[in-house]
Amino acid sequence: MFAIVEIAGLQYKVEKDQKLYVNRLNLEKGAKVTFDKVLLTVNGSVTVGAPAVSGVSVEAEVLDQVKADKVIVFKKKRRKGYAVKNGHRQQMTQIQITGITGF
Repeated sequence: MFAIVEIAGLQYKVEKDQKLYVNRLNLEKGAKVTFDKVLLTVNGSVTVGAPAVSGVSVEAEVLDQVKADKVIVFKKKRRKGYAVKNGHRQQMTQIQITGITGF
């Protein structure tokens, strides 16, 4: 049994007890969150929403607020003496799916 859910503008395939990293959610560690925008569910049969499946929700718990690996951005223009190096670490939220309800 799994579902495809939209979290913070991105779509994720989730199952019960799965841990995943999503774009930062402004929640405290240990908080419970419910995602109502479920696009597809599979529980023996496939249910596709138009655009979302009504009555189905995904419940999750926030495990931690972390930063992703560093991404190096390097820009250079040859023969001009121009070179810029920047780094960036995206803020992420680690969540654990506690259940899919409403079948």
